[in-house]
Amino acid sequence: MRQVTVSRFVPRSKPTVLRRLAPEAMVRYEGSFDVRGVREEDPETVVVVGARGVEFALRFESIEDGLRYEQDGEAGPFEAMETVVSVEPADGGASVTARSSVALGLPLPAVTDRLAAWKRRGELERALDALAADA
Repeated sequence: MRQVTVSRFVPRSKPTVLRRLAPEAMVRYEGSFDVRGVREEDPETVVVVGARGVEFALRFESIEDGLRYEQDGEAGPFEAMETVVSVEPADGGASVTARSSVALGLPLPAVTDRLAAWKRRGELERALDALAADA
C-alpha cells in the first residue's frame, strides 16, 4: 500500500471550504469518474461512480474537520483505497490536506502500487485545485 499527501491553501474560511466538501463534489473535483448514483446510508453516503466500462462505489463519511472516503467492496480499480480530506484554519483562509492510501493488489506491488499512487496524487491535486477555484 502506498500513501500520498497533497495540500493547498484556499483563501476562504474553514466553514466555507467544509460546505464544498460534499461527496459528489469530491468525485467531480477529482475528475476521473462520473457520478452515476447516490444513496444515503446514515451516517454515510455511498456514491456510485463509473467511467470507460468500470463502475464501483465510494463510501463517504463526514468527519470533524473534513471528509473520509474509501472504495466500497472489491468491485473497483483498487484492492484498497482510502482518502481523508481535512481542513484547518490558516491565516487568511484554510489549509486543505488530502491523504490517500492505495493498493492495486497486482503482482509487483512495488511498481504497480507506485503507479497507482502517482495517478492518485494527480487526482488529489486536481481535486484541491478545483475546490480552491470553487470556493
